[in-house]
Amino acid sequence: MTTLNWTPCPFPPAKVLQGRWCRLEPLDPNRHLDDIWQAMDGHESVWDWLPATLPPSREAYGELLTSMAGKAGIIPFAVIDEADGKAKGHLWMMEIRPEHGVFEVGWITYSPSMQRTRMATEAVYLVGDYGFSLGYRRYEWKCNNRNEPSKRAAQRFGFQYEGLFRQHQVVKDENRDTAWFSILDGEWPKVGQAFESWLAPENFDAQGQQKTSLADCMKTAGAA
Repeated sequence: MTTLNWTPCPFPPAKVLQGRWCRLEPLDPNRHLDDIWQAMDGHESVWDWLPATLPPSREAYGELLTSMAGKAGIIPFAVIDEADGKAKGHLWMMEIRPEHGVFEVGWITYSPSMQRTRMATEAVYLVGDYGFSLGYRRYEWKCNNRNEPSKRAAQRFGFQYEGLFRQHQVVKDENRDTAWFSILDGEWPKVGQAFESWLAPENFDAQGQQKTSLADCMKTAGAA
């Protein structure tokens, strides 16, 4: 048996996480609702794999965000576009277990204008960098096993596939087999370096197209 010189982590304080292309602000329905509703209105497909459906009105969306902001044990963030200062998505830092040094990024809700952008990638990086900076040991990603885009995203972001929890949940009256992925603290220096290389302004041309893929950055950093 290996004994760890382990000290439980503090619960992460809710704070602004500043990036180059986006920033994560602790979710405030009063400040973020209008931008989020404008970005999400009419885009039901964004919610296909979430445990809820798109709220049918601004008021209903406000109630959902208020319930998130008041939920214990998570940190919900609004994702703010640094280009125009508008909130274009939201996500949770969740499944936070300070006694074991574990945290997860989940409930990722990106508007179409945010999907497949530098912001979308940087937000995942910012959550990971924050958790590991506090001494956490394990960064998790979980998704419905039928959600192929989410599984591809996890691997692109440097998460390692760990296995399948069969009949793990019932979501929207359907069975969910859950695929598990993780990044460990010993892996993060190389994974984080790859993120930073990919996110660097010089990695993009004048049209915003990447010059080097994140997968290639992972290989160069020795993370893949």
